[in-house]
Amino acid sequence: MARPRKSSDELRERAVRLYSESDRPIAHVARDLGIHKEALRQWVRQAEADQGRRPELLTTNEREELKRLRKEVAELRRANAILKDASVYFATELDPNRRR
Repeated sequence: MARPRKSSDELRERAVRLYSESDRPIAHVARDLGIHKEALRQWVRQAEADQGRRPELLTTNEREELKRLRKEVAELRRANAILKDASVYFATELDPNRRR
């Protein structure tokens, strides 16, 4: 289960906007807003990725899709393991002398 966000979306958007509109370093903007400079740095990087200015990073939509697909793969692997165990069980029930 994901941990809840400590900062609201409004604060994130405001902080990124303040940084991009000013010529001040991230650390100074973060100190003025009372947030950690690394948090603001990550927010700025993610905003730049979402805007297409950082093609090497995943966008927010891509991250959400990747998270959803990984969850789906884990569910399918669990289902396959259950089906495999069930087929072995029923195969031995039908023919107890059969070797595995």
